[in-house]
Amino acid sequence: MAALICGSLAFDTIMTFEGRFAEQILPEQLHILNVSFLVPSLRRDFGGCAGNIAYALQLLGGEARPMAMLGTDGADYLERLRGLGIDTRHVGQTGDIYTAQALIMTDRDNNQITAFHPGAMMQAHGQRIEADPSVKLAIIAPDGRDAMLQHAEQLVQAGIPFVFDPGQGLPMFNGEELRRFVEQASWVAVNDYEGKMLCDRTGWSLAEISRKVRGLIVTLGDQGCEVWEQGERTAVAPVQPAAVVDPTGCGDAWRGALLFGLERGWPLAQCAALGNRLGALKIAQRGPQNYVLDFNVSEWSPA
Repeated sequence: MAALICGSLAFDTIMTFEGRFAEQILPEQLHILNVSFLVPSLRRDFGGCAGNIAYALQLLGGEARPMAMLGTDGADYLERLRGLGIDTRHVGQTGDIYTAQALIMTDRDNNQITAFHPGAMMQAHGQRIEADPSVKLAIIAPDGRDAMLQHAEQLVQAGIPFVFDPGQGLPMFNGEELRRFVEQASWVAVNDYEGKMLCDRTGWSLAEISRKVRGLIVTLGDQGCEVWEQGERTAVAPVQPAAVVDPTGCGDAWRGALLFGLERGWPLAQCAALGNRLGALKIAQRGPQNYVLDFNVSEWSPA
């Protein structure tokens, strides 16, 4: 069975700043901010949350179906997806604008500054979700605003359970819209910062949100994650990475593992444990789609 992955396909330009942002930005001078960072290393990677999640899910042995838009420069990305064996039936391409672009700068403490040009992503709402018996579940990841709103409604109409993963798109929505997303979703996945913002805008606590869905997961970086079910919190321990090289795409790798486990009916805490393992694997490699498995997935299956 397949997982539909609604989100962005983007090209990531990733730069490394060898210092610390905090040492270059003076809090008392933020009103006249004018800084420059020397970035000795720069590379361009395939990225975007839909592409990254699809890569992770396919790597684990799942069936990923990204639903996203590419621009005039998207031919190489389309070819890459097909080369990975990823189903591209829901990947569209427009001929008048560029593919989404993310410019990501990371400092020595793995803090990141990102500039994002949405490009073709803003036309993703033109793709419609229909009922499909071969699709078991889906995820609403960061995408164009209209696409996220409409695809959530369409998934409900199609009877397809989905994960609401607002990510960096969360600030686009007001409290009423976010409450509607939660009420439509079967699961919610956020990091700790997004979790605080989601609670602030909806007026609901994490415990209250967890009672409205099958499960809520809050990722905590190197502290592992929290799984909330029916108001009860369970801590899931982190996995120590072999090295800390590049955090870009770690959250997406985690979500690919989440979909893999959910599709197989695993307990949510087991899905989260696999997510922690895959996130640790990814952070040891540069780029969001350049890691390979070094463990047997079957060993993570519940007994």
